[in-house]
Amino acid sequence: MATDTPTDVFEEHRSVLTGVAYRMLGRVADAEDVVQDAWLRWSSADREEVREPRAYLVRMTTRLAIDRLRQITARRESYVGPWLPEPIVTDFGPTVQDSAERAVLADSVSLAVLVVLESLSPLERAVFVLREAFGYPYAEIATTLDRSEAAVRQLAGRARKHVQERKPRFDVNPVERRDLTERFLTAAVEGDLDGLMSLLAPDARLVGDSGGKHKAPLRVIESADKVGRFLRGVSGQSIEGFETRSVEVNGGPAILVLSAGKPDSVFQIEVRDGRVSCVYVIRNPDKLTSFTV
Repeated sequence: MATDTPTDVFEEHRSVLTGVAYRMLGRVADAEDVVQDAWLRWSSADREEVREPRAYLVRMTTRLAIDRLRQITARRESYVGPWLPEPIVTDFGPTVQDSAERAVLADSVSLAVLVVLESLSPLERAVFVLREAFGYPYAEIATTLDRSEAAVRQLAGRARKHVQERKPRFDVNPVERRDLTERFLTAAVEGDLDGLMSLLAPDARLVGDSGGKHKAPLRVIESADKVGRFLRGVSGQSIEGFETRSVEVNGGPAILVLSAGKPDSVFQIEVRDGRVSCVYVIRNPDKLTSFTV
C-alpha cells in the first residue's frame, strides 16, 4: 500500500496554509515566503510523531506568520501613503458549497476586514484568523500559540470587539454591489460629478495605495464632495491603451484597469445603505503582479 510522501501531505494542505498566512500578513509574497519556510521545516522534520499533519502545519505556519508580521512592522510604518492589503482574485472552489460558509470566507478576506486587522497585535490577529475564518476550537488555538485556553479566549474577545467596532457595517446583495460598482466606474471614467455625487454617501472616503510608485493620493480623501471632485479631476488623465475588466477581488466585485494590456490599478467599493461609503484604489505595481491578462 502506497504511503503519501511529505510533498503529497504538504500539498494537500497548502491552500489552507496560504489562506492563514495571507489573512495574517495581507500580502501574497509574504504569505508565500511563510508557506515556503513551513515546507522547508516540514520536509526536514521528524514526522513519525506527527499524528495530525494539518494541525501541525497550521501551527507551524501561524507561528512563522506571527514572526514575519513582527518583522515587517517597520516596513509598514515607512510606507509612502496609505497601506492597503494586496488584492487577490478569489475563488473559493467547489469544496465551498454552503452559502453561509462562502460568506464567512469572503468576509474574512475582504479588504475592509484586512485593513482593520492591521491594527491588532500579532497574537490577536492570529487568534481572530484561526477562530473567525477557519473555526478552530479555542483549545487547538491555545496549543498553536503556546498559550492557555483562557488567555486565547481573552485575546479572541478583545480582537472580535475591536473588529466589530471598526469594521464597516453593511449587508449588501452581491448583485446590487456589482451593479453599483459598474455605475460608479462609468461615472468616474466620464468625469460625471453629478453622477458620482448621487452614488457617494455623504461621509464617503477614498483610500489610494501606490507605495509612492504611481500617482495616488498620499492621504485618505474624506467627504463625498472631495472624493467626487478628485475622481472628476483624474478622469481626464489619459491612460495608454485604457481597458477595464470586472473581477472578483477579496470576496467582492472589483474593476481591474489595464494600461497597454498590463494591470494598472484595482478599484473596489464598499456599500452602505445603497451608497458608496468607501473607494479603494490600489496602484502599487508590486501588489498587482498576481493579475494575469
